[in-house]
Amino acid sequence: MNQMNQIDQTDQKTILVGVTDIFFYTKVRDALMSKGYRIERARTQQDIAEKASATIPSAFILNMNDGTLNAFQALETLKADARLKTIPILAFANHEEVDTFNRARAMGVTKIVSRNEFSARLRDLVEEMISGQHSAISSQVNQKADR
Repeated sequence: MNQMNQIDQTDQKTILVGVTDIFFYTKVRDALMSKGYRIERARTQQDIAEKASATIPSAFILNMNDGTLNAFQALETLKADARLKTIPILAFANHEEVDTFNRARAMGVTKIVSRNEFSARLRDLVEEMISGQHSAISSQVNQKADR
């Protein structure tokens, strides 16, 4: 019953994943489905808007380096919708792209990590995002990313 207090209009077990690479998406899907999450895949800008509005997911995952899906445009879409702008966003990018990290943070990404950290800690990162514990460790991650 304690979980009922946390549930408002979001679907606590659905995660919208903006990743077009099938191999990387499969890795994300398999890791999260094994923990009971339902995964919605977004391959286009239209998918982002439609699937986010239809499901109101508990979190978004975005690949900031995806050549097919413009992650910055996706962020603008998500942040423009009042129902979606408070949903946590976990993003990942190549570790050497400091400008991408800074721009993503400025646009409201809750947490951005390197691609390697994302791969290694995917389930933990998602659970931190959903539980709201991201703020306690984000300063540590941000310091590492800025080096």
